[in-house]
Amino acid sequence: MAMFQVSFMSQSLKRMVSFNAFLPVDADIGEAPREEKRFKTLYLLHGYAGDNAHWMTYAKIRELSLQNDLAIVMPSGENSFYLDIARAGRLYSRFIGSELPDFSRRIFPLSRNREDTFIGGLSMGGYGALYNGLKYHHTFSQVIALSSGFLTELLDNRSAEADKRGVDDGYLEDLAGGDIRMLRESDKNLEILAKQVLDSGENLPELYIACGYHDRMVYGNRKFSAYLQAIGYPHIYEEGAGTHEWAFWNDFLRRGVRRLQLVEPKAKTHSVYWIDAESDSPNPVIP
Repeated sequence: MAMFQVSFMSQSLKRMVSFNAFLPVDADIGEAPREEKRFKTLYLLHGYAGDNAHWMTYAKIRELSLQNDLAIVMPSGENSFYLDIARAGRLYSRFIGSELPDFSRRIFPLSRNREDTFIGGLSMGGYGALYNGLKYHHTFSQVIALSSGFLTELLDNRSAEADKRGVDDGYLEDLAGGDIRMLRESDKNLEILAKQVLDSGENLPELYIACGYHDRMVYGNRKFSAYLQAIGYPHIYEEGAGTHEWAFWNDFLRRGVRRLQLVEPKAKTHSVYWIDAESDSPNPVIP
């Protein structure tokens, strides 16, 4: 297993940026050298107030990479929700959906094929994975979204005063590009974006969405899954014991990789609801 920390000048963000990467390219002592090939790749996005070290610090990324023969690239997105913030000159969506895949493919042996390129994330990064997986559906074939936070929920709880996370009207205006209404009325609303991609009939990304049923984010995730089901967008939705915590994300990141079968050929996925039978969840999911 080889681990890298890379810094380069981003044209999308107009500054030096860093990302971490795991590649299963080397062999343990006494093992035969690994074959030369281009790897399937998972671009993994952190949550609000995190950075590119969070997945490496708290998640079992090394094991995930080795077990699935998978390259994993972990960038920083600050608190951008991985959106283009044009008036501040910070094009995070373009960075995630175009520049980072292009750059990482130039310096590492990564597959350039869409079917080998995936995106995932947790919380804010879950939203970022869904948004950029759908927006850049010609780049990404599969999405893993864990405990996703939705901008429409921020709007429902907006305040002119900054909350403890620093979220206020000014922050939302930056995300919206000036007019806060655009967070609900534009493709930054994931329901609108998913319908656009579905109607286009082009390169429909496969979606795996999961949330803990004691997580404050669960109602937004259920609502989005129900919307996808209503419009006929094939996807997998799962719930299990847990809150907004790394124990849940570690387990369901692994489940997401397995459910989407990133290594083996797969059949077309459909909407699936799952509850841990041993749990006492007060809010069972009804298909």
